[in-house]
Amino acid sequence: MKDRLRFDADAKEVVSPASRGSHIATRAVTDSVSGTIHRQVAEGEDDNVGVQAAHQSEEAVETTGHVLSDASYSRKLKAYDKAAKLEGKADKANVNALYQQSLADNPEAASNLISRWKQKQAIKKEYAAAKAAGGTATHTAATAKGAQEAAKETGTVVEKISTFVSEHSHMLLVAGIFLLLILVIMGMFSSCSAMFQGAATTVAASTYPSEDADMLAAEAQYCALEQELQDYLDNYESTHDYDEYIYELDDIEHDAYVLISAITALMDGNAWTIDEVQDIIQMLFDQQYTLTETVTTETRYRTETRMGTRTVTETATDPETGEEYEYEVEEEYEYEVQVPYTYYICTVTLENFNLSHVPVYVMSEEQLERYSLYMSTLGNRPDLFAGSSYVSLYYNTDYTTYEIPSEALSDEAFANMIAEAEKYLGYPYVWDGSSPSTSFDCSGFVSWVINNCGNGWSVGRQTANGLLNLCTVVSASDAQPGDLIFFQGTYNTSGASHVGIYVGNGMMIHCGDPIQYTSINTSYWQSHFLAYGRLPGM
Repeated sequence: MKDRLRFDADAKEVVSPASRGSHIATRAVTDSVSGTIHRQVAEGEDDNVGVQAAHQSEEAVETTGHVLSDASYSRKLKAYDKAAKLEGKADKANVNALYQQSLADNPEAASNLISRWKQKQAIKKEYAAAKAAGGTATHTAATAKGAQEAAKETGTVVEKISTFVSEHSHMLLVAGIFLLLILVIMGMFSSCSAMFQGAATTVAASTYPSEDADMLAAEAQYCALEQELQDYLDNYESTHDYDEYIYELDDIEHDAYVLISAITALMDGNAWTIDEVQDIIQMLFDQQYTLTETVTTETRYRTETRMGTRTVTETATDPETGEEYEYEVEEEYEYEVQVPYTYYICTVTLENFNLSHVPVYVMSEEQLERYSLYMSTLGNRPDLFAGSSYVSLYYNTDYTTYEIPSEALSDEAFANMIAEAEKYLGYPYVWDGSSPSTSFDCSGFVSWVINNCGNGWSVGRQTANGLLNLCTVVSASDAQPGDLIFFQGTYNTSGASHVGIYVGNGMMIHCGDPIQYTSINTSYWQSHFLAYGRLPGM
């Protein structure tokens, strides 16, 4: 008897601009530093409208500040506070300009939501690092071409206004600076409106749209279903009448982020209330847990004692004659027999399919893409279920810290594999996933890299064991970067159950949870190691 169970019952990266108030606190600081900064920015400003607009507004405001040296200090601070805000807007425009240019240069990176989100996060990180090192302009110039004309127009307006304000300083101090800022911002937003729209769409698409109360209620309801299942199993023998019980039970557990991501993806990214997702919650529960109660019978024998009667002959002596004589009497006696009976054995099996394995079977391609994106970002709500292991696995974690030795990358075939594999660092593990749009499982990831790295291989979508069968097994001492590394027993299947790409120095890149570089020298991986395999042509 096999039953499906049913019971009635914004973390954001912020790059803070330097305070313009402190920048103009003394004329000496302004004069000595600004020239160097402007020269560095000017080297790359032609290639980025955001950088150029910010740079020209900075020069104009500083020029105004020098000319109007007799203006009050508080008025200067007010002007430069606004310039600081403008710089922050310019930073945002720069990041989005780089993002749009990156997507234009790499159309494949724009193919799905998760790719776009990962690309945006990487650019924000690089931009912040470049700015902190004083190299923002050079960095942006190298990657954001095509905005020169818009920047020149903005620069001309800024220059004219700056001159005018200088000549009419006392009369137009406040009006001039405000007008300058308005024009620069208008120019910047005019050229970057599409960029802001694209960025906003990406952020919105990766954020849970529902209210906290509804998401927490969904998690509580799922936990209640699990508790009811646990209670049923705990009291099984008191509610059933069998001779013997055999239990084969998986743990009852799930992750809250997997649940909320799955519900939201199945709702096509729309905001939902707890009342609207009752059927989805039950469906996911039924897909995750399978309770099987199998009753078998055996014919067994037991010993029973029974009573019978029999005739026996006894001897007696006649008291008158003294002669013996025999007579018969009936007597009762006990005897034992082997009696057959039916023996009932109930085997109770609970399979936890793992909620994270369910999406690929119940979602469309587009829904699965949404699910992958929500899991990559945790819906931009790492605070919602802070106890989840996914918070440390997925959120604010750098998966690009390992640097492969340059000598290994001198092998073109291996370098091609790594170039393709590293595109997906940080992508979530999705059971049976096999493409960037759906994300990957271990064999789906390695199969994709092999097929798309440009080495001329075409192996299709293989399992870990299927990939092992395509390889020539090599010893650990002969293993080289680009070989595949196989493990067994990581879950209940025969043969190879996990696969990664060996990169040398005891490291592999693989779709763990998520895709990342990992040392193979840990006790876990050593205990499950199976073999190294070399692809044809390596």
